[in-house]
Amino acid sequence: MAIYREKDFSERRNAADEARKALLERFKAKPAADDPAVLAKRAERKAILEARALREAEKLKQKQERLAREAAEKAASEAAEEAARLEAEIQAAADAKIREAEENERIARLLADEAERKAKRDARYAARKSRSGRAPPGFSAR
Repeated sequence: MAIYREKDFSERRNAADEARKALLERFKAKPAADDPAVLAKRAERKAILEARALREAEKLKQKQERLAREAAEKAASEAAEEAARLEAEIQAAADAKIREAEENERIARLLADEAERKAKRDARYAARKSRSGRAPPGFSAR
């Protein structure tokens, strides 16, 4: 059975020193800026960045084309809607004129019927008064 043993200060300090040394060795092992591998890697990154810039430019161009196409379609649909709305307004105005003319005709018929009934009523009244022999004041039967 293993017994847990706590590390003392010197062991911890030695471990930290070794870690620092390993870090320093890794830093020293890095190639110089003029190393062919570093130059190749830098060229590869540059090519990737250029390709990315080209792709982004193409995406931007496609987006602008799509937005222009959508704007043109929207303008066309709005023009069609406006034309349909104007046509509907013209049709509604024509229908309103027809309804107004029909209403005026109906009112004229009602007034004519009312005048005809009044004339018949007055004629009956005048005939009745003329049979009785006396006319009301201000009324002359002809």
